[in-house]
Amino acid sequence: MRWKGLMFAALAAGASGVAPAAQDLAATCHASSSYDLTLAPDALLFDRSGPPPRRIRLHGGRLDVDGAPVPLRAEDGDRVALFEQDVRALAPRARRLALEGVDLAVAAVRAEAAAFGADARTRAELDRRLAEHGDALKRRIAASTSTHDWHGDAFDRYAADFAADVVPLLAADLARQAVAAALAGDLATAATLRDRTADLAGELQPRLERRLQVLRPRIQARCPSLQRLHELQLGLRDGQGRPLDLLDIGAP
Repeated sequence: MRWKGLMFAALAAGASGVAPAAQDLAATCHASSSYDLTLAPDALLFDRSGPPPRRIRLHGGRLDVDGAPVPLRAEDGDRVALFEQDVRALAPRARRLALEGVDLAVAAVRAEAAAFGADARTRAELDRRLAEHGDALKRRIAASTSTHDWHGDAFDRYAADFAADVVPLLAADLARQAVAAALAGDLATAATLRDRTADLAGELQPRLERRLQVLRPRIQARCPSLQRLHELQLGLRDGQGRPLDLLDIGAP
């Protein structure tokens, strides 16, 4: 499972449902984890359904695994504390990037509507719907403290709701333009507009992805932080000698 939402928040640039757009950190930095992460006030909690270890708690330089404290050498306790500190420092930066991604995604849909030649009434209604979806997603990002909030099913539902609310609005406007062109005798333009209407979602996604690439340098700037986290947790083991492997960094 990729770490999503709160920590690896580039994905939220596409989480408004307009596109799984800007590359997330798992793709850009080759970072992944089999654990979910929760930021509790006094601890970092990592959990997964299996295999063991399944629940790891880092708190103040101490380590608990599956409910049992793990004795640490002083050096390892320092690494646990640094890991905890670095994750907490990364979280607000990731959240700010996520919020910026939402704004960019909303602006990208608005710009595409203008490029499609949508009329003023359509653009006004689109603005209203975009503001509603964007505000809801921003509230969710701001309140989130766990990657459990960002599992795939939740994204899929959000994407479906967004598409159902926005794409038909733009499709209806393109259909109106097609009728107007046909009535004016411009059958070629009418046919082109009808084709675009039929494949609007497929056409919209890559166009939005290109607009959201502006976030990519900001995402790449997080890669060294993830590499440092990966290095800090190397060699950390539970009470049975099993490596924790909280974060994996793959080859480019």
